[in-house]
Amino acid sequence: MISSSKSVSLMLALPFLLFTIAYSTCNEPFNQILQKRSIRNCKKLATLGAEFGWNYNMGNDTEIDIIFGVNLKETPSWVAWGLNPGDEPQMVGTKAIIAVVQPNGSLSVETYSITSSTKIGCELLPSVVDFEVKRKEAESSNTSGYFTLSATLVLPSAKYNISNLNHVWQVGFFADGLQPMQHPATLQNFDSTDTIDLIAAKNHGIGRHRRHLRMIVGYSLGTAGWAIGLWLGHASRHYAFRTHRILAIFIFTFTSLQMLALRLKPKPHDDYRKYWDMYHHFLGYALLAAISVNIFQGIHILKPDVTWEWSYVGVLVVLALIVLVFEICTWTKFLKPKKDQNKQSQPSDNQPQTSVSK
Repeated sequence: MISSSKSVSLMLALPFLLFTIAYSTCNEPFNQILQKRSIRNCKKLATLGAEFGWNYNMGNDTEIDIIFGVNLKETPSWVAWGLNPGDEPQMVGTKAIIAVVQPNGSLSVETYSITSSTKIGCELLPSVVDFEVKRKEAESSNTSGYFTLSATLVLPSAKYNISNLNHVWQVGFFADGLQPMQHPATLQNFDSTDTIDLIAAKNHGIGRHRRHLRMIVGYSLGTAGWAIGLWLGHASRHYAFRTHRILAIFIFTFTSLQMLALRLKPKPHDDYRKYWDMYHHFLGYALLAAISVNIFQGIHILKPDVTWEWSYVGVLVVLALIVLVFEICTWTKFLKPKKDQNKQSQPSDNQPQTSVSK
């Protein structure tokens, strides 16, 4: 019984542990590289042992200084980092900066446009991208063990929103002149994309994946509870708890409907996205209310000591207060005009620029 309880606790804690890992800071050797370049922000990326540092300065166009680094046992033949102006962080459509090791050992840094042809194996050669790239350079250091790629980018504000920036990174071990060859076909290489908020220093992509994982774990546990309930109902044919049963059917049905959001969620630019968000939001709260009531029904069926019921009421009150605080914050941001929000989040145009030194 004790080991079973420990297993359940571990399953419940696992998603939160993964969520914490997603926000880990950069390694000390990479931090030292950033300090030399006066880079103030840093994130450890999810795959390939990659780390990413940046500064930003906002005006009519947004200027960002970036350093991307990987620390691998085997030195790669090329390292890439890029931005995708599309709706999703993905390889196709990415405007990349790629450092390629030349036959003489020197490093060449050029810009490339990744297309669907690239994905099927067509040659990838340097090309012009839709933002200005200055002071691009690369370095492979035996001292730190890092292969780094750095540049200053001038991004058109109309096309690139640095509070919701899709970025892609990659490494490969074969190159032909300025042409990077196919990267390894591993899960880490295929999962090297993300959406990041450079202003708030938040990593949305990782949070999104972890949130999906928590949803799946929670739904799996709920489904297991549903299956146990069906078995108990079958084994106790002489007992009927109609209200408890109806609530359980409602909860399982609409929870399954909520899970469709993983695949059928409208795109941000869809006209009906706002209404879908409200439906998804309030259905979620309706399910929480139904679950709370059904737990009370279960307590009444078991008829335990009254302490159990009051303890449950206390837990619900605490959770309700926490939810209320977060809801006030969320709706304040939702109802606030975007123009005012941008004014608060953007630094002054007179703020000194920080550039990457050559």
